[in-house]
This record gives sequence, C-alpha cells and structure tokens, in this order.
Amino acid sequence: MVNKIVSSLEEAVAGIQDGSTVLVGGFGGAGQPVELIEALIDQGAKDLVVVSNNAGNGETGLAALLKAGRVRKIICSFPRQADSYVFDGLYRAGKIELELVPQGTIAERVRAGGAGIGGFYTRTGVGTPLAEGREIRNINGVDYLFEYPIVADVALIKARQGDRWGNLTYRKSARNFNPVFATAAKLTVAQVSEIVELGDIDPEVVVTPGIYVKRVVKV
Repeated sequence: MVNKIVSSLEEAVAGIQDGSTVLVGGFGGAGQPVELIEALIDQGAKDLVVVSNNAGNGETGLAALLKAGRVRKIICSFPRQADSYVFDGLYRAGKIELELVPQGTIAERVRAGGAGIGGFYTRTGVGTPLAEGREIRNINGVDYLFEYPIVADVALIKARQGDRWGNLTYRKSARNFNPVFATAAKLTVAQVSEIVELGDIDPEVVVTPGIYVKRVVKV
C-alpha cells in the first residue's frame, strides 16, 4: 500500500545531507513551509544551496535558516526587502553567496529542470549585468540569453490538502512557486494543513500529482 504520510516533522526532513540544493516554496510568507524549515534547522544539515523567490523575512522561516549559518549560497529573485536584514548582514560580511535570477526566469529554470529540458533562451536579462560572460544567441534579429535548468536534491513545499498518495491542492496565492518546485527535486516534502482520504480530492483539482511527492506531513 502506497502511503507517503510521515508522522512527524523530524521524519519529514530525515536524511537531508550537507551540501544539498534545496528548493524552498513560498512568496515571502505566503506558502512558505516554515515548519519544515524549522525542522531542517533542528536536523542540522549545513552548507546548503537554497533556491527561493526571496531571501527571507525577519528572523523566521528561511531567514532563520540563514541566521543559523546553514546556507552557503542562495539563488533568488528578491534578496532585499525592508525586513531582509539577516541576508543583508550575511551578504555584506561575505558569509553567503548570491545568484540573482529574475523571477520569471527562476520559475522557468526550475520548470525546465522538472521537465528534463536542457536549457532555454530568454530575452530577460539581455543587456544587463546578469548577462555578462553568458551565452547570447541572436534569433530572428533578437538577442536571447541562455539559461540552464535548476534541479535539486530536496524541495520543501507547503500545500493545503494532501492524501496518502501525495496528491496536493493549494490555498489561493499560497500556491505560487510550490507546484513547480515540487517537480524538480529528488526528494519533495510537503507540509499540509489537512490530510484527506483517497478520492476526497477531485482529480480535476489536483495541482501536484503524487508522483512528484515523496513525503507528506500534517502541520
């Protein structure tokens, strides 16, 4: 019997290795798997490469992971907000590496990774410092920048409902990056607000099919 439900947050993050690349869902606080991140801090994995939309807010969730000194590099679109002082301090002190990627590009790089696509060309970033030293190709008179896919060891995501097969639904804007991040990792772990019986989620409204998900934990 397939059952991807685990009984605790500790079990949900078990086995995540030092040096892992970790996709972290969410847009600011919306859809961020805060409890999974806190469990990862307790678990102790370090030297991580984190891929996320932003670099944390205040001192909770992703910002807490950064403050704990567990992240070597972050790949994100919005590293600086009014309350991103943890990242800001680490970056200015040379204690964390940043790869800045436009928001649509980061989503497409992860989608490409999940779909097994070797890369793509985009106009975004052409003529900016982000394109320096990078491959540019002229297609029909227009310059495009080549981008590589992102694949990860782990994805930590947040959903609204899940079943024992790992099928997931999301709540409104908390959906954001979570579905695409779920597709591009060897180990996708989902924290959910509610676990339901098989068949209770209408197949027509399943956003993330269980084939992408390895562990589900209720928070």
